[in-house]
Formats: sequence, structure tokens, C-alpha cells
Amino acid sequence: MRRTIALLAGTALVAAMLPAAVATADPKNDPGLSNADRATLAAGGQVAAKAPAGKTPAGVNPYLALVPDPTKIDYAAWREIADKQGAAREQKRAARKAVVASPILVDEDEIDGTQGGNDSPALAQPVPGFGTKGKQNPRARILGSLDNEVVSRTAVTPKAEDDGAIPLAADTGIQALRNGITVTSTIGDGPHGSAAGDTGDFDFYKLTVTGVGETVTADIDTPVGLLDSMLALYDSDGNEVAFNDDSGGLDSLLTFTFTETGDYYLAVTGYNVLPADPFDPASGDGAGSEGAYNLLLDVARADVDYYAVQLRKGDVLGTSVTGSPARITIYDTAGREVHGSDQDATFIYPPNSPLPGGGNAVSEHVADEDGLHYVAVSNGSGDYDITVEAYRPKLEGDKITQTIFIDFNGQRLNTAIFGGPGVVTLSPLRAFLGRWGLTTADENKLIDGIVAEVTENVKKDLAQSGLNDKFRLKILNSRDDADPFGEVNVSRLIVGGTIAESGVDTIGISQSIDPGNFDTQETALILLDVLSGPATDDASLNFYLKPASNKIGFISQAVGNVTSHEAGHFFGNWHVDQFNDTLNLMDQGGNFPLLYGVGPDGIGGTADDPDVDFGEDEFNPSEGFSGTEDTQGRLATVLTR
Repeated sequence: MRRTIALLAGTALVAAMLPAAVATADPKNDPGLSNADRATLAAGGQVAAKAPAGKTPAGVNPYLALVPDPTKIDYAAWREIADKQGAAREQKRAARKAVVASPILVDEDEIDGTQGGNDSPALAQPVPGFGTKGKQNPRARILGSLDNEVVSRTAVTPKAEDDGAIPLAADTGIQALRNGITVTSTIGDGPHGSAAGDTGDFDFYKLTVTGVGETVTADIDTPVGLLDSMLALYDSDGNEVAFNDDSGGLDSLLTFTFTETGDYYLAVTGYNVLPADPFDPASGDGAGSEGAYNLLLDVARADVDYYAVQLRKGDVLGTSVTGSPARITIYDTAGREVHGSDQDATFIYPPNSPLPGGGNAVSEHVADEDGLHYVAVSNGSGDYDITVEAYRPKLEGDKITQTIFIDFNGQRLNTAIFGGPGVVTLSPLRAFLGRWGLTTADENKLIDGIVAEVTENVKKDLAQSGLNDKFRLKILNSRDDADPFGEVNVSRLIVGGTIAESGVDTIGISQSIDPGNFDTQETALILLDVLSGPATDDASLNFYLKPASNKIGFISQAVGNVTSHEAGHFFGNWHVDQFNDTLNLMDQGGNFPLLYGVGPDGIGGTADDPDVDFGEDEFNPSEGFSGTEDTQGRLATVLTR
């Protein structure tokens, strides 16, 4: 999907600025992502070139935006921005916080230097008195330490090249717990580096895992040279089971806990090249970053500490950790991972969100049922300090109604809230009708269809789900209703405008991601130039339109799904994995047939088109979270009275 989108100047109607698109493309000849790019993004990597350290990346904030092309996103630079802005936000939150009761102070019961006392949800240490009901305290501070097994490491000499594939891997000799190696070697010195075959140099290392629950830690350090390292872990069949690119800079740190025994293979490579076939040392698509590295590779049982907190349905849980752990994870009442994080992305929250941040890692969860939930810290060695806080949703109250206003009339607004240039004027929906082969006579039917799709996605489905028996949400639109934006508890969705007019390079973007819906007056944009663009672009709806299509039905469905996606953000949802087979309205860009609801025939607006809804799906791996996000449950729980 390496596409070029023309940025056209001026504020005249788009119909006058751009020629009408013609639906002539064959869906089977999809010009989208290459297999290599798709594999890299699906593993949690990035394809775009990395900005120099400390430099703001070009483009739009990918956490908030439905991007036309994920291969252009510099996730590494955005994580650096997230960490800096998250720390600054936490300082402001602490400064404005009213006097509140001191948190419950909890010391870890597990004896220092040992493991096994609180290493699973079943063994989680309770936090007594924590909660949002009655005399319970909704704030806790937990002090403890991670104590991993001591590893005996051996310094080894690197294997002579070629070691660039599974059959050629250097045997580390690791065959038992508490074993490790250190090795100094180079990417680029093999027969496939830039000075030779130029397909990309890989260094493979073999280790044997003898017990379930063992954890491998692979830590790259580059004290000299220019190597920007990447790490990938493969099983003996060549399946990639773990991946890491950047961890606190350009060096890589990979950890993985094994659920099956056997032989595994760690590949060290340079950004941005991975083997298309890990059994073939010449299967890279071009030499990447090269240089010297030090590798520490251990297999041992890593300490993970779990704590149990009592939550009520609707509680919004925020957690943060400082000290040694690099990861914090929340589990639901069944012990299922619902939000794992090794970053602080709280700069995404609206300014009035009370949720904590500022640590090595920050996680949050909206509880959709009563019961014990679990907070775990991992990926470290030494002391830690965990902040745990719970809040009730903003809309809790018998007479409160959330309104969303869908504006099809175009709008004058300040796009600086999305990273845009300032006050701009956006074209209305009617300016784009001709680019879909529609006329002004079709406008009312299209508006009816979009409003119906959004209503089904964010109101009817949620009300019928059984998750919320006190659901209260009003949906208005600019054709039928006066503009209520600016009134209490009104958020808006502007459907219209272009990238050139807005100065924001995206299909859609929301003002925030707001777990708990603490800011009930936000704005989102759904731009229409890419959606109505030439049929050669798989992000355009014209790509999927054929003579057999119900054109208005499909455009209504797709635009309604994108609009619902942006509403999902300001009601608290993150992006989910667009490359798996699960249909979800919170899919990130890059696999558009799933989000638009195109059926197996590859044609939009036919009988096999699926109904795409909110629901359970895995987090988008490129954005640094893990676990299962219930995008429907989160909305249904916070949109309550």
C-alpha cells in the first residue's frame, strides 16, 4: 500500500478540485501491502524509516488516526513522544489533584530473593480495602521486587559465517534452566550483507527449551557502530513466535515465556529486514542497518508478581509502575489478559482524565463485571512501586445522556487539536457525491444510511448486547437537527473535508482515546477524499464498487463504520489487529475490506457483505499493547446512566 495521495490546495468544493473516480479496479489485483510489509506490521514492527532521536516524526498520530497507509508510520518515534508527554502529563495531573485520602500501602508478601508466592492469578496477593464502594479506598500503592533466577552465563565465540538461517544457526549450548551466553558479533559481515549478496545479513542462534514456563531474554547492546537491531524468535518449524525492534532506544530486548518445549532459534538482524524464509539465508529483501552488537541470551524462570483488586462493573482502572519492571498487565476475572503494556501512552487521554501515568509502563481497563481483577508486573529485576487507582465513569447518574452529533454540512474548526495547522474550512458531504458516481438526489438516502449504520453500531448493538441495561445515548445529525455542539455532554463527528483542507494526513482521527469517557465533549473527523478517491487505491470505496454493487448501501455501510470507529476512540477504545481474521470496527488501517465490510466476493454492496461490529479482538501489535480488548464491552459500560 505504498501509495501517493495528492495534497490539493484551496477550499473550493472537492468535486471541482478532483476528477470523479471510476470504479474499474479488480479487487483480486489488490495494490495494498506487500506480504513482507504485512508480516512486519503483524509482528509489531514498523516499515517506515525512523526519525533521528528526539525529532518529531512526520505525519499523524497513529494511536488516534485511521491511517491510509501504515507503512508510513514511525511507531518508534511516536513511542518516544508518548513517553515524554506522558511524564509531563503526570506532573500536571499531580499538580492539579485535589486533596484526597492517602492510598492503601501494600508490601509484597513474597520473600525477597524468591519466586512462586504470587506468580499467577490463582496466587495473586490481595489488596484489602481497595475499591470504589462505600468506605473502600480507590487508591493503592504497592511496593515489591522482582527476583529472577540467577543465570550462569558463558562467553562464546561467534560462529563463522554463514549463520543466517535455522539450519545454519550457531548452537548456544543452552539446554537447561539458568543457562545463558554472551557473544559479540556483527551484522553485515556475512555473504548476504551490503558488501556481498546485499539481501540482508542474519545471525541465528539455537537454544533448546526443556520446560514449559521457562523464559528467554535476549538483550542487544550496541556500544559502538550504527546498528539499529531487531530480534525475532522462531520455533523449529520456522514460525515466528516473538519479535522486538526498539526497547528504550534503538537497541532491542525480547522476552518470551515458552508454552511448548523444543528447539527455538533467535535471529539478530538490522532494521528493516527479516527473512522471508528463515530456512534460507538469502531470503531478505535488501540489506538493512549493519554494525557490531553484544548479545546477552538467557533462559530462566522470570519472576512475575500478581495482585488482586476488587472492581465493580463500570470501574475504570488505571495502573502505572516505576522501578525495575518494564511491563504492567491487567487481567479480568477469568484471568484473561485484557491490557498489557510496556509504554506510557497517557498523552492520548483528554486533559481531564484522572487516570495515572508517568511510569515505565502504564495500563488501564474498564471493568464490565464485578469481581477480582489482577494487576501484574514483569520484565525486570529489582524493586518496584505500583500505582493503582479506580474511578467511576463520568456519565454515571440517572439524568445524564451522552449525545453524538454527526455533521454532514462541512465545518470551520481548529484542526490543531489533531496536529493540523489551525482554523480551516472543511467541505460538506455533498461535495463528494460525484466522486462515488452519485448525484445530489442521492444525498438524503446516503445520510439516512450512514446515520442508520452508526446507530446500529454504537447504540442498537450495545443496547441489545445485555452488557448495559441502562443505556442512554442520543444520536443527532446536521440535516435533521440543530447543531448542539458546545452543550453539555455533546461530542461531534464531522463527516466531510479533505487531507489538504484539514492539514491532517488521515482518513479519520479522534481528539483523544478516553477510557471511562471522562471528557464528554470531543470532536472527531472523518475525511472523505481518500474514501472517494480513485479505484486503484484499496483505501477508496470505489475500489470495491462494481455493477453488481448496491452503491448507496455500501457507501453508507463503510462511511458509517469509519464514523463509528472514531466514536469508539473518544469513548475509550484503542486500535485492534487489522491483520487477523476478526472483524472489528476498531481495526487500524491497512486491511480495509475488513473494516468496510466487503464480503468474500471482493465486491462491496452485495449479499455476502458481513456486518462489522464492536467486539473482542487482539490489540494492534504495532502500537505496543497486548491482550484482548472488548471494544463493545468498553463502550456499553461507560455509556451508562
